[in-house]
Amino acid sequence: MRILVVKLSSLGDLFHALPAVAQVKAATGAEVDWVVNTGYAPLVSRFAPVRRVIGFPRQAFLARAPAFLRDLRAERYDLVLDLQGLMKSALVARAARGDKVIGPSFHREGSRWLYDAVTGPRNKERHAIDENFDLLDHLGIARGPVIFPVRFDPPAALPPGPRVALLPRSRWETKNWPPAHFAAVARELLPNASVYLFGAPEDRATCAGIATAAPGVTDLCAQTSLLELGGWLGAMDLVITVDSGPMHIAAAAGTRVLAVFGATEHRRTGPYGDRHRVLTRDDLACRPCLSRTCRLPERDRRCLTGLAPGRVIAEARELLALSTADR
Repeated sequence: MRILVVKLSSLGDLFHALPAVAQVKAATGAEVDWVVNTGYAPLVSRFAPVRRVIGFPRQAFLARAPAFLRDLRAERYDLVLDLQGLMKSALVARAARGDKVIGPSFHREGSRWLYDAVTGPRNKERHAIDENFDLLDHLGIARGPVIFPVRFDPPAALPPGPRVALLPRSRWETKNWPPAHFAAVARELLPNASVYLFGAPEDRATCAGIATAAPGVTDLCAQTSLLELGGWLGAMDLVITVDSGPMHIAAAAGTRVLAVFGATEHRRTGPYGDRHRVLTRDDLACRPCLSRTCRLPERDRRCLTGLAPGRVIAEARELLALSTADR
């Protein structure tokens, strides 16, 4: 049996889909190929259930479309599973040589018309991982525990623990806890832990500011690939983060996560499982607003600015004690 998975992006969404794909692979023994945006292809190649990765050329698509279509149509599939639910992903799924195309319950943009079936009724009041598990119900596969079979290589040499990573930036300003708060947390933890900063190239200024305000922090912002980042995060005892894609890498790697959530809904996209903790301002009626910009007249992002470093420090110490016990 051959199965093609279409899940093009984003970073967090790839990890939301992985547990369901892993269980389909385990139950059917099928060969699983995966279509993903080219930039994420090296990451998906480390997903244990995946035999072959087909890169979707998001940049310069028209020029690269012929080569992509040749790769996409090189083999025939018994099932094509679109786990994205957008018109673009549905078109990719339909262009493949598949006997049956199945779409997700959370389909939109009219993509439903391109599927032979969908996995179930829409229900957005649950975690995104549970949404993807609709696929198991549709295929008659019993649900098992959520696992993330992905392999990351750890860095060559690290000091003894405890080790803490800070992920201070997301693309949404309404997800970003103030850098000064991250610096305050780092200063409290540094006497008894090694603290590392990670981020994308556009996060360099933020990370440099935190490192300056918290001498002793190791700033590795923009110095790792996604695969290298996975190895670093997997070697940590704790990751303190905003709602971001690397948050899901850390959780998948098995590291305890302490996440600060502002505009977004942690019950849908937070780190999955009881090993992790999420801190929010539940006293605010405006949260979660799911908006990239603060909708309050003051635009003060009080869901984040009003969440004190002391709360994070206290939770971090508890989680570090649990991580030490795990060892």
